[in-house]
Amino acid sequence: MLIAFKGFDKDLTCTNRGNTYQYRLGMWNEEDKANCGINGMHCAENPLDCLSYYPDWDRAVYYMVVADGDIDEDAYDSKISCTRLRLIKKLDKGEFVAHSLKYLLDHPFRKNNHLVCLNQGVAKNGIVIVRGENPVAKGAIGDVLGFAKEVRSQSEITEIGIHAVDGKEILPDTWYSINGKIRKAG
Repeated sequence: MLIAFKGFDKDLTCTNRGNTYQYRLGMWNEEDKANCGINGMHCAENPLDCLSYYPDWDRAVYYMVVADGDIDEDAYDSKISCTRLRLIKKLDKGEFVAHSLKYLLDHPFRKNNHLVCLNQGVAKNGIVIVRGENPVAKGAIGDVLGFAKEVRSQSEITEIGIHAVDGKEILPDTWYSINGKIRKAG
């Protein structure tokens, strides 16, 4: 068994190669075969990879899942296919960012997802993940800012942080550092 992440349409359906599958809560969803490019239940080890397939928070939902049975890995990103998949927990933006940061922390030397900004970033579609020696980020009300501070020469992540832009403690359109202090970008 493997803990992974999956994006869905709001009604918990997914479409693969023109076929729509209706996932069910509280039970194992099963397929006969698992081949990442062809069949099986697809999910990803890195939550950010889910956004490559379901990029819009307003039109999708994201879950932590358990992948089981026959598991096939994809060489493209952290996508996997399995013969058994169970939905565990629906994730809000803060939880999604937290799990994304944990993935970076657990795998600091893997290639970054294309959504990870280096040194500074602006939230798009409700979130931003910034990685660097002194990461800074900004966003709009309701956005979640994720930070991964690293020692550049080693790519080792030494600290992570999450801040929600609430308009009170974290202001919109203002650059923040990992500790929630206002910083200048650049």
